[in-house]
Amino acid sequence: MRMTASWQRLIPAAAAVVFMGAGGARPPLVDAAKNAGKDALRALIQQGANVNAAEADGTTALHWASYRDDVESADLLIRAGAKVSAANDLGVTPLWTASLNASAAMVQKLLEAGANPNAALLAGETPVMVAARSGSPVVVEQLIAKGANVNASGARNQTALMWAVAQQHPDVVKVLLAHGADVHARSAVWSQVMAVPPHGLPEFNRAIPHGGDTALMFAARVGDVASAKLLVAAGANVNDADAWGVSATVLAAHSGFGELVEFLLEKGADANAAAPGFTALHEAIMRRDEKTVSALLAHGADPNAPLRTWTPTRRHSDDFHFEPELVGATPFWLAARFSEPGVMRLLVKRGADPLFVHHGDHMVDGRSGVAAFEHRTHVTTALMAAAGIGGGTAWVQPDRSEREALTLEAVKLAAELGVDINAADIDGRTALDSAKALKYDTVVKFLVDNGAVSGASKKGQTASAGKD
Repeated sequence: MRMTASWQRLIPAAAAVVFMGAGGARPPLVDAAKNAGKDALRALIQQGANVNAAEADGTTALHWASYRDDVESADLLIRAGAKVSAANDLGVTPLWTASLNASAAMVQKLLEAGANPNAALLAGETPVMVAARSGSPVVVEQLIAKGANVNASGARNQTALMWAVAQQHPDVVKVLLAHGADVHARSAVWSQVMAVPPHGLPEFNRAIPHGGDTALMFAARVGDVASAKLLVAAGANVNDADAWGVSATVLAAHSGFGELVEFLLEKGADANAAAPGFTALHEAIMRRDEKTVSALLAHGADPNAPLRTWTPTRRHSDDFHFEPELVGATPFWLAARFSEPGVMRLLVKRGADPLFVHHGDHMVDGRSGVAAFEHRTHVTTALMAAAGIGGGTAWVQPDRSEREALTLEAVKLAAELGVDINAADIDGRTALDSAKALKYDTVVKFLVDNGAVSGASKKGQTASAGKD
């Protein structure tokens, strides 16, 4: 599943123009500031040079002094009449650049000279937002003291609080919350057409909503427990969810942040939230995160909740996602398929049904040469799944040296729990056939010793006769 990290685009690339300058003739004063030529700068000012002369894109000498964190040159320019709130073509001001640099001295100098703390880029990003991203609580305090709006929003309605959380700056989060930052503000919602294999089948394309995130959702994405605690203490809803319905708990589990999952659960988060069709328990199993599975079950997660949807992904990506053939599977079946005997035991203790039979139904790339896509179904028990039949492979694979041992343990457990050792899929394959194909000799021996037979002698006897 792709959980889009829109915060990676927090600063527009175009803003880099202020650091590069523009083509064409550059005023001597600007050139001196850009190249840190303090003596030349002082001489030009004494000669009466225009301190507000700018490059073609509006970049002034004060912009460059701020960018270089050259407080001495900035002081010379300001005393000579430089406009402290001058903006280039992108809306970048000296104060915005100083805030990006997290330079408290430069920020203080500019604010004392009257710089506008709310002057934003064309895309809406303000100095307090970029200071929050840079991680400077001191600069954020300075800006707020001069009237900066803590709830101003920029591109996609992201706020300073979201930026601070996204970059894991709890000290900044604390400052923003103390000054009224809105924990319920949400980023803008947008959609992206995504698909699952086989790509190209129109009915598999979906416009998936992204965004609609609160600051707590940003914390769940990056695993910032410290900021999450501050946000919840300030009134954030522990059951916050994004535009698609993915809750903070599900997102944290998907991202592998078990500590954050446990914190949210302790604060009352719904362990069974599943608006998009999958729960945090499904995600934790996909991650092979036994500790998080245990925490979820302890807080009431349903051990028999079926996976109700596949999750779209980017073409040829390694994004974690649930493949179509897994839809309908229960947590126990998934744990068996992903060779997680420890998780299987936890689930059974909490009431999971080991006799569940998974009926998969999905499309695959055509193999007959007659059609581009073919409809496929499979019927598998947990024991068959443990032996490698049905569904996709795990995204988090154990070492090759461990796989056979884990498979054997999972197969043994399923057999002990009463799963039919000789159940066959619709193609007649049994667990023994799969174990032989995988060349797992220890698994083959266990199955044979317990009466397993090859599917060649079981044509027509499928797992569908089992419990569903």
